[in-house]
Amino acid sequence: MAKIEIYTQDFCPYCARAVALFTRKGAAFEEKPAPHGSEARREAQARSGGRTTMPQIFIDDRHIGGCDELMALDRKGGLDPLLAG
Repeated sequence: MAKIEIYTQDFCPYCARAVALFTRKGAAFEEKPAPHGSEARREAQARSGGRTTMPQIFIDDRHIGGCDELMALDRKGGLDPLLAG
């Protein structure tokens, strides 16, 4: 199974949507709370090439992007193969 990491912040509808997609698919993931000013936020920004929005999603250390990119990947049929590892 793939290693999924998702950096999130409280009250973020995009974060909730991404988490809900992984949950519906039965995929195990590590949610990393990344509020403004936190070390996790700085880590997410560094790993994502400077992106500051939430969520930031990584599958097997590959940067997927945010919620919009995740949903587009799923619509194209590209997410399930990544989740399978």
